[in-house]
Amino acid sequence: MGEWSLTKEQHVETIARWIIGCEHTVVFTGAGISTDSGLPDFRGPEGVWTRRDAGLPAPRWRVPPGRVEPNASHLSLVELQRLGKLRFLITQNTDNLHRRSGIRPEFLAELHGNGQLVRCLGCDRQYTRQEVGWDTTRWGPGYRTQKPVLGQPACVACGGRLISSVVNFGDPLPQKEWALADQHARNCDLMLVLGSSLMVKPAASLVGLALGSGARVVLVNRGRTPYDEAATLRVWTGIGDVIPPAVERVKRALGEE
Repeated sequence: MGEWSLTKEQHVETIARWIIGCEHTVVFTGAGISTDSGLPDFRGPEGVWTRRDAGLPAPRWRVPPGRVEPNASHLSLVELQRLGKLRFLITQNTDNLHRRSGIRPEFLAELHGNGQLVRCLGCDRQYTRQEVGWDTTRWGPGYRTQKPVLGQPACVACGGRLISSVVNFGDPLPQKEWALADQHARNCDLMLVLGSSLMVKPAASLVGLALGSGARVVLVNRGRTPYDEAATLRVWTGIGDVIPPAVERVKRALGEE
């Protein structure tokens, strides 16, 4: 479809119609879905990496860290889950907003980890920082590359070393999450790609897997991506402008209002 030929209303209608008609919808999200919650993105005009590459300081959060909440786009994906129209959600985000919004863990692959979770290097179990009593003021974030600090909590199941579940550059992706994401990308008939520049690999390659398997791909992102020409529908507006109203149409069509 033409990049500029459809109105916002037509985009909303098309996305809703495809969600209703498809059996295996997968959502892929990047930092752009959280900008309406006050978090900066990475490669937008004022993004973290954009400013870093220009020699500028990191962008300020528009909301104090303790007050960041899921926004309408996060909540609309929870509605798709409730309606039985979301089969799986793949995210590059570490902000915990998908879990907080109500996405069930079994429907979610956090490919780059979660800033609120630690995992065991021995048995791969995950815990919230609260569950294990991890105090970041004493032991720091606990990244894999940091040396263990005396007295920091260990895995209650096997005694192994706990590290932040966040995947930093050079760290391996979590195997279980990657396998699930790969499986769903290959088997979906619709993938909604929301707020990702699709520059970070291997996560971005999942979009190519979906396209190669014959799925429709809706790409909603304000900035350019390597998949702009390949996407079935390319939407250049904000995620909040099209996804929440599209989900409302799905609800009405399914008699859920």
